[in-house]
Amino acid sequence: MRLLILLALVLALPACQTNTHSNVTNNGLQKLLTMPHRIPDYVARDGARHPAETLAFFDVQASMAVGEIWPSGGWYSELLAPFLRDHGVYYAIGFSTTAARTPQWRKNMVVKLNDKFAAHPHIYDQAIVTGLSVPDDVEIAPEGSLDRVLTFRNIHNWMKGGYAEGVFTAMHKALKPGGILGVVEHRAADSTSYADMVKSGYVSEREVIRLAKQAGFVLQAKSEINANSKDTKNHPKGVWTLPPSLRLGEERRAHYLNIGESDRMTLKFIKP
Repeated sequence: MRLLILLALVLALPACQTNTHSNVTNNGLQKLLTMPHRIPDYVARDGARHPAETLAFFDVQASMAVGEIWPSGGWYSELLAPFLRDHGVYYAIGFSTTAARTPQWRKNMVVKLNDKFAAHPHIYDQAIVTGLSVPDDVEIAPEGSLDRVLTFRNIHNWMKGGYAEGVFTAMHKALKPGGILGVVEHRAADSTSYADMVKSGYVSEREVIRLAKQAGFVLQAKSEINANSKDTKNHPKGVWTLPPSLRLGEERRAHYLNIGESDRMTLKFIKP
Protein backbone atom coordinates (compact mmCIF):
# COMPACT_ATOMS: atom_id res chain seq x y z
CA MET A 1 0.00 0.00 0.00
CA ARG A 2 2.82 2.41 0.90
CA LEU A 3 4.45 1.76 -2.49
CA LEU A 4 1.20 2.56 -4.28
CA ILE A 5 0.84 5.81 -2.34
CA LEU A 6 4.40 6.86 -3.18
CA LEU A 7 3.83 6.06 -6.85
CA ALA A 8 0.66 8.14 -6.85
CA LEU A 9 2.52 11.07 -5.31
CA VAL A 10 5.25 10.90 -7.95
CA LEU A 11 2.71 10.82 -10.77
CA ALA A 12 0.94 13.80 -9.25
CA LEU A 13 4.00 16.08 -9.32
CA PRO A 14 3.42 19.18 -11.49
CA ALA A 15 4.87 19.19 -14.98
CA CYS A 16 6.74 22.44 -14.35
CA GLN A 17 8.84 21.09 -11.51
CA THR A 18 12.59 21.65 -11.64
CA ASN A 19 14.26 18.81 -13.49
CA THR A 20 17.82 17.88 -14.44
CA HIS A 21 18.08 15.52 -17.38
CA SER A 22 21.26 13.45 -17.24
CA ASN A 23 20.44 10.63 -19.66
CA VAL A 24 22.60 11.96 -22.49
CA THR A 25 24.41 8.82 -23.61
CA ASN A 26 21.50 6.96 -25.19
CA ASN A 27 20.57 9.65 -27.72
CA GLY A 28 24.06 10.17 -29.18
CA LEU A 29 24.58 13.72 -27.96
CA GLN A 30 27.54 13.04 -25.70
CA LYS A 31 29.80 11.70 -28.45
CA LEU A 32 29.37 14.90 -30.47
CA LEU A 33 31.35 16.86 -27.89
CA THR A 34 34.65 15.33 -29.03
CA MET A 35 34.16 15.66 -32.80
CA PRO A 36 37.21 17.28 -34.48
CA HIS A 37 35.28 20.00 -36.33
CA ARG A 38 34.51 21.87 -33.10
CA ILE A 39 36.38 25.13 -32.41
CA PRO A 40 38.67 24.65 -29.37
CA ASP A 41 37.48 27.87 -27.73
CA TYR A 42 33.91 26.58 -28.01
CA VAL A 43 34.85 23.22 -26.52
CA ALA A 44 36.34 25.06 -23.54
CA ARG A 45 32.86 26.40 -22.70
CA ASP A 46 31.20 22.99 -22.46
CA GLY A 47 31.69 22.92 -18.70
CA ALA A 48 29.65 26.11 -18.30
CA ARG A 49 27.02 25.42 -20.96
CA HIS A 50 26.32 21.69 -20.49
CA PRO A 51 25.23 21.21 -24.11
CA ALA A 52 24.50 17.49 -24.08
CA GLU A 53 22.45 17.71 -20.88
CA THR A 54 20.64 20.82 -22.14
CA LEU A 55 19.66 19.28 -25.47
CA ALA A 56 18.58 16.11 -23.68
CA PHE A 57 16.41 18.16 -21.34
CA PHE A 58 14.75 19.71 -24.40
CA ASP A 59 14.30 16.13 -25.68
CA VAL A 60 15.98 16.81 -29.01
CA GLN A 61 15.93 13.62 -31.09
CA ALA A 62 17.98 12.87 -34.20
CA SER A 63 14.88 12.44 -36.37
CA MET A 64 13.39 15.86 -35.56
CA ALA A 65 13.13 19.16 -37.41
CA VAL A 66 14.87 21.65 -35.13
CA GLY A 67 15.24 25.40 -35.53
CA GLU A 68 17.85 27.41 -33.65
CA ILE A 69 17.21 31.14 -33.38
CA TRP A 70 20.22 33.38 -34.03
CA PRO A 71 23.04 30.83 -33.86
CA SER A 72 25.61 33.65 -34.14
CA GLY A 73 29.03 31.99 -34.51
CA GLY A 74 27.50 28.52 -34.55
CA TRP A 75 28.32 27.29 -31.05
CA TYR A 76 25.31 24.98 -30.94
CA SER A 77 25.39 24.49 -34.72
CA GLU A 78 28.53 22.41 -34.22
CA LEU A 79 26.40 19.92 -32.29
CA LEU A 80 22.94 20.23 -33.80
CA ALA A 81 23.93 20.06 -37.48
CA PRO A 82 25.74 16.70 -37.30
CA PHE A 83 23.23 15.28 -34.81
CA LEU A 84 20.30 15.99 -37.16
CA ARG A 85 22.13 15.59 -40.47
CA ASP A 86 21.14 12.05 -41.47
CA HIS A 87 17.62 11.65 -40.09
CA GLY A 88 16.36 15.09 -39.12
CA VAL A 89 16.53 18.72 -40.26
CA TYR A 90 18.51 21.60 -38.74
CA TYR A 91 17.37 25.17 -39.40
CA ALA A 92 20.01 27.79 -38.61
CA ILE A 93 17.74 30.82 -38.22
CA GLY A 94 20.20 33.67 -38.27
CA PHE A 95 19.99 37.42 -38.75
CA SER A 96 17.96 38.45 -41.77
CA THR A 97 20.15 39.69 -44.62
CA THR A 98 17.19 41.23 -46.48
CA ALA A 99 15.53 43.26 -43.72
CA ALA A 100 16.26 46.98 -43.81
CA ARG A 101 16.78 47.17 -40.04
CA THR A 102 19.57 44.55 -39.98
CA PRO A 103 22.90 46.32 -39.32
CA GLN A 104 25.93 45.44 -41.39
CA TRP A 105 27.78 43.76 -38.50
CA ARG A 106 24.96 41.25 -38.18
CA LYS A 107 25.00 40.61 -41.92
CA ASN A 108 28.74 40.02 -41.61
CA MET A 109 28.05 37.39 -38.94
CA VAL A 110 25.71 35.58 -41.35
CA VAL A 111 28.45 35.55 -43.99
CA LYS A 112 30.90 34.18 -41.44
CA LEU A 113 28.48 31.44 -40.39
CA ASN A 114 27.83 30.49 -44.02
CA ASP A 115 31.59 30.30 -44.59
CA LYS A 116 31.89 28.01 -41.60
CA PHE A 117 29.19 25.74 -43.00
CA ALA A 118 30.82 25.69 -46.44
CA ALA A 119 34.20 24.78 -44.96
CA HIS A 120 32.79 21.58 -43.42
CA PRO A 121 30.27 20.15 -45.90
CA HIS A 122 30.37 16.73 -44.27
CA ILE A 123 28.89 18.40 -41.16
CA TYR A 124 26.70 21.23 -42.44
CA ASP A 125 25.66 20.33 -45.98
CA GLN A 126 22.10 19.54 -44.94
CA ALA A 127 21.61 22.62 -42.75
CA ILE A 128 18.91 25.04 -43.89
CA VAL A 129 19.79 28.70 -43.32
CA THR A 130 16.92 31.16 -42.87
CA GLY A 131 16.64 34.65 -41.39
CA LEU A 132 14.62 36.41 -38.72
CA SER A 133 13.87 40.10 -38.36
CA VAL A 134 10.66 41.47 -36.87
CA PRO A 135 8.53 42.65 -38.59
CA ASP A 136 10.17 42.29 -42.02
CA ASP A 137 11.25 38.64 -42.10
CA VAL A 138 9.36 36.39 -39.69
CA GLU A 139 8.84 33.10 -41.55
CA ILE A 140 11.67 31.18 -39.90
CA ALA A 141 10.42 27.83 -41.26
CA PRO A 142 7.21 26.59 -42.90
CA GLU A 143 4.27 27.04 -40.56
CA GLY A 144 3.80 24.10 -38.19
CA SER A 145 6.89 22.26 -39.47
CA LEU A 146 9.30 22.24 -36.50
CA ASP A 147 9.45 19.77 -33.63
CA ARG A 148 11.74 22.00 -31.60
CA VAL A 149 12.72 25.66 -31.57
CA LEU A 150 15.74 26.50 -29.42
CA THR A 151 17.21 29.82 -28.38
CA PHE A 152 20.30 30.41 -26.29
CA ARG A 153 20.98 33.75 -24.54
CA ASN A 154 19.06 35.89 -27.01
CA ILE A 155 15.92 37.20 -25.31
CA HIS A 156 17.62 40.25 -23.78
CA ASN A 157 18.60 41.32 -27.32
CA TRP A 158 15.00 41.04 -28.51
CA MET A 159 13.82 43.05 -25.53
CA LYS A 160 16.39 45.76 -26.23
CA GLY A 161 15.24 45.91 -29.84
CA GLY A 162 11.58 46.11 -28.82
CA TYR A 163 10.47 43.05 -30.78
CA ALA A 164 10.53 40.17 -28.27
CA GLU A 165 6.79 39.59 -28.65
CA GLY A 166 7.16 39.28 -32.43
CA VAL A 167 9.94 36.69 -32.11
CA PHE A 168 7.88 34.55 -29.72
CA THR A 169 4.96 34.72 -32.15
CA ALA A 170 7.20 33.61 -35.03
CA MET A 171 8.56 30.69 -33.01
CA HIS A 172 5.05 29.62 -32.00
CA LYS A 173 3.88 29.74 -35.62
CA ALA A 174 6.77 27.59 -36.87
CA LEU A 175 6.29 24.84 -34.27
CA LYS A 176 4.01 21.85 -34.69
CA PRO A 177 1.23 21.41 -32.12
CA GLY A 178 2.93 19.57 -29.28
CA GLY A 179 6.29 21.02 -30.30
CA ILE A 180 8.76 22.30 -27.71
CA LEU A 181 10.37 25.71 -27.30
CA GLY A 182 13.65 25.44 -25.39
CA VAL A 183 15.04 28.59 -23.78
CA VAL A 184 18.37 29.29 -22.09
CA GLU A 185 18.79 32.86 -20.86
CA HIS A 186 20.81 34.89 -18.36
CA ARG A 187 18.66 34.96 -15.21
CA ALA A 188 17.71 38.06 -13.23
CA ALA A 189 15.70 38.20 -10.03
CA ASP A 190 11.95 38.44 -10.63
CA SER A 191 11.97 41.88 -8.99
CA THR A 192 14.32 43.31 -11.66
CA SER A 193 12.84 46.16 -13.69
CA TYR A 194 12.45 45.93 -17.45
CA ALA A 195 14.97 48.74 -17.94
CA ASP A 196 17.55 46.97 -15.77
CA MET A 197 16.99 43.72 -17.66
CA VAL A 198 17.70 45.44 -20.97
CA LYS A 199 20.75 47.22 -19.55
CA SER A 200 22.30 44.24 -17.76
CA GLY A 201 21.41 41.41 -20.17
CA TYR A 202 19.86 39.44 -17.30
CA VAL A 203 16.14 38.65 -17.76
CA SER A 204 13.75 37.39 -15.11
CA GLU A 205 12.09 34.01 -15.45
CA ARG A 206 8.79 35.80 -14.84
CA GLU A 207 9.31 37.97 -17.93
CA VAL A 208 10.31 35.04 -20.16
CA ILE A 209 7.29 33.05 -19.00
CA ARG A 210 5.05 36.07 -19.61
CA LEU A 211 6.36 36.48 -23.17
CA ALA A 212 5.95 32.78 -23.91
CA LYS A 213 2.46 32.60 -22.42
CA GLN A 214 1.38 35.67 -24.38
CA ALA A 215 2.42 33.91 -27.60
CA GLY A 216 0.42 30.78 -26.71
CA PHE A 217 3.03 28.58 -25.02
CA VAL A 218 2.60 26.63 -21.79
CA LEU A 219 5.51 26.13 -19.38
CA GLN A 220 6.27 22.42 -19.18
CA ALA A 221 9.44 22.17 -17.08
CA LYS A 222 12.42 24.00 -15.59
CA SER A 223 15.99 22.83 -15.09
CA GLU A 224 18.95 24.09 -13.09
CA ILE A 225 21.45 22.56 -15.55
CA ASN A 226 22.88 25.97 -16.38
CA ALA A 227 22.65 27.61 -12.96
CA ASN A 228 25.67 29.35 -11.41
CA SER A 229 25.34 30.28 -7.73
CA LYS A 230 28.59 32.32 -7.88
CA ASP A 231 27.00 34.90 -10.17
CA THR A 232 25.88 37.93 -8.13
CA LYS A 233 24.48 39.63 -11.27
CA ASN A 234 25.57 43.12 -10.17
CA HIS A 235 28.54 43.60 -12.47
CA PRO A 236 29.74 46.95 -13.95
CA LYS A 237 29.12 45.87 -17.56
CA GLY A 238 26.21 43.58 -16.84
CA VAL A 239 26.41 40.00 -18.03
CA TRP A 240 29.16 41.00 -20.48
CA THR A 241 31.50 41.54 -17.51
CA LEU A 242 31.74 37.77 -17.18
CA PRO A 243 33.36 35.31 -19.58
CA PRO A 244 33.38 34.83 -22.46
CA SER A 245 32.99 38.61 -23.10
CA LEU A 246 35.12 39.98 -20.21
CA ARG A 247 34.31 43.58 -21.18
CA LEU A 248 36.55 45.00 -18.43
CA GLY A 249 39.63 43.47 -20.01
CA GLU A 250 42.31 42.85 -17.41
CA GLU A 251 40.45 44.64 -14.63
CA ARG A 252 39.64 41.98 -11.98
CA ARG A 253 39.94 39.39 -14.73
CA ALA A 254 40.82 36.55 -12.37
CA HIS A 255 37.82 37.38 -10.21
CA TYR A 256 35.38 37.21 -13.11
CA LEU A 257 36.98 34.08 -14.51
CA ASN A 258 36.50 32.48 -11.11
CA ILE A 259 32.79 33.32 -11.22
CA GLY A 260 32.52 31.79 -14.67
CA GLU A 261 29.69 32.26 -17.14
CA SER A 262 26.37 33.71 -16.03
CA ASP A 263 23.63 32.11 -13.97
CA ARG A 264 21.07 30.89 -16.52
CA MET A 265 17.50 29.69 -16.56
CA THR A 266 16.67 26.66 -18.69
CA LEU A 267 12.97 26.53 -19.53
CA LYS A 268 10.91 24.16 -21.65
CA PHE A 269 7.60 25.31 -23.13
CA ILE A 270 5.07 23.39 -25.19
CA LYS A 271 2.80 24.56 -27.97
CA PRO A 272 -0.59 22.98 -27.12
